[in-house]
Amino acid sequence: MILKKGIAGKINVKFKGRINPVTEFDIKAERHIISRIRKKYPMHSIMAEEEQGNKIDSEFCWIIDPLDGTVNYSHHFPVYAVSMALYKKSQPLAGFVHDPEREELFWAAQGMGAFLNKKRIKVSGETKLHRSLLSTGFAYNILTARRNNLGMYARMSKKAQAVRRSGSAALDLCWVACGWLDGYWEYYLAPWDTAAGVLIVAEAGGEISCIDNKKYSIFRNDILASNGKIHHQIKSILNATRMRNR
Repeated sequence: MILKKGIAGKINVKFKGRINPVTEFDIKAERHIISRIRKKYPMHSIMAEEEQGNKIDSEFCWIIDPLDGTVNYSHHFPVYAVSMALYKKSQPLAGFVHDPEREELFWAAQGMGAFLNKKRIKVSGETKLHRSLLSTGFAYNILTARRNNLGMYARMSKKAQAVRRSGSAALDLCWVACGWLDGYWEYYLAPWDTAAGVLIVAEAGGEISCIDNKKYSIFRNDILASNGKIHHQIKSILNATRMRNR
């Protein structure tokens, strides 16, 4: 309710970087979520984007993005989400992504499947890249980053049926889990961007990896998610483009 009310009125925006905004509602939502967790789980650690330190000092850790899609939100563009995940050490136990505008709650629990509200979800069955709908994103450091993703976006746009850019990594992952997207990739992400979504994709039958051949972790800053059937095709093209642009 905090975010839904906020987007309907005036939004005060500050900048952590040239194009990296934070709004008062990022802070309000984060404080509200943390206060609720602290009441019920006072001994759990919390990693959140805006105000909390990233030190993990408990076996259980909540990883929170109170507003994924802040650029969208600050322009009153209604594509944003709240992302929360509970991890035990390095293992995800549960993940939740809430889309306030469409009243959609994507969630998953380890070994129990993935759901949209009360309906079970699964990834698409598409096997052909040229018939696939993909999504990607571009980092706040696009002006200076060596891996700015522009070359990959250009090449993949010619290989897939289409490539979209939503501005919310959490929603992109959930849309892969639902089968609305067949794949998604991005660089320069933080743990709170993906912690919930990767579990939701996995429990929906999808595949998660790094873009290169390194082992995936939410503490890596690159991700490739897909229905599993076109995963190798996407990875091959992305890596060929990456090597060409070195």
